Amino acid sequence: MALAINSAYDYYLTTYGSQQTSRYDSHRREDLRDTVNKIKKLNKESPLYKVKISGDVQKFAIDIKESARNIKNIVASFSEDEAGIGAAFQKKIAISSNPDAATAEYIGDDSSTAQAEGFELEIMQLASPQTNVGNFLKCDEYDFLPGSYSFDLDVTSSSYEFQYNINVGDTNENVLHKLARLVNNAHIGLKADVINGSQEMAALRLESRQTGLSPQETSLFRIVPENTQESRQAMEILGVDAVAAMAENSSFLLNGTKHSSYSNTFTINNVFSVTLNDVTPKNEPVKIGFKPGSETVTDDVQSLVNSFNSMIRVAENHSGMPASNEKLLKDMGNIAKTFSSSLNPFGLSVSDKGMISVDRAKLTESVVSEEADQTIHVLNRFKDAVGRKAEEASIDPMNYVKKVLVTYKNPNSSKNLLCPYISSIYSGMMVDRIC
Repeated sequence: MALAINSAYDYYLTTYGSQQTSRYDSHRREDLRDTVNKIKKLNKESPLYKVKISGDVQKFAIDIKESARNIKNIVASFSEDEAGIGAAFQKKIAISSNPDAATAEYIGDDSSTAQAEGFELEIMQLASPQTNVGNFLKCDEYDFLPGSYSFDLDVTSSSYEFQYNINVGDTNENVLHKLARLVNNAHIGLKADVINGSQEMAALRLESRQTGLSPQETSLFRIVPENTQESRQAMEILGVDAVAAMAENSSFLLNGTKHSSYSNTFTINNVFSVTLNDVTPKNEPVKIGFKPGSETVTDDVQSLVNSFNSMIRVAENHSGMPASNEKLLKDMGNIAKTFSSSLNPFGLSVSDKGMISVDRAKLTESVVSEEADQTIHVLNRFKDAVGRKAEEASIDPMNYVKKVLVTYKNPNSSKNLLCPYISSIYSGMMVDRIC
């Protein structure tokens, strides 16, 4: 059983562990209570069954659960307003004419909407960190004598003392990596690494995570060896106290007026958060403005369709395998086919297997036409149907897995026991290895 558990968790972590969580993954106490009550109600009448162990059972159930979670989060984001998908017309989404040079995010609220206007950015220089690069040393030679050494590292508001030992047999490369680990593990706002040069030589490089420099500062960090002959000699060999590149502020024109910033990310009028990515050609500014409401609606529908198609792909990938009972493919395909004739006029085409493709131009045209209200109404009905099916799949993913029926519960019995945690079977922890 431990092997089955490890296999399930390994698959989950390698496949989904790196995904970012959404704010819709956090729930209030009453939401969690509602979920448990649904599971209790479902399992009170559920027949007793066993699941045949196979290499695909855990993967299939986990894929269902994660795909359903993705759909539920997207549907939840559309359901915060009574207008549903139509609420995207009121969304303010910043857009950049050249995302490679600069990106922007609208961070204002309804009260700041009236003051929010587009602007132009011409970027002359990005903010940069301070970089110190030491001397390049032969990796396999022994330039450092064994002993104890130390140096002070002064940053803007603090000073840190670093002590290190060099042991007999430590090569130059060993010493450089030891010092890089020492600085990185201190978490003081510096990044250290060892860079390789030609002819098997290497050097220590230190870089500040902070960028920019105020008029009162001459550097972001400074390295001073301990006032002993041994530490001074070791620092002369290292050479990492030498500044290779000073920190610099960003420089840009905002609507023709010159500005600068310590960082490449800053806010404008508490309405836009702007990130500079690259220098722009002269007289070719980046235009920052708002995405039209119709495009926002189209983007929202596209994200819903993508999440729906991902569930279809999960069903297709496991179709015909011992784990699947084909029910998921039928259920999701039936939703798409039910709405096929209603969605087709808006540019959403349904394939034979239930996959949906989006003609963005036709969809955008539909949401700004005279029949836009009808379009939004149909899209919201489709969204609600997909959300309900995702909720069912999330509560009972094992409904779509092949299993052996053992016995039905007595429908007239008041003594049927509740099993509120039986749906955790999807993680592989309760899969019967004998059946």
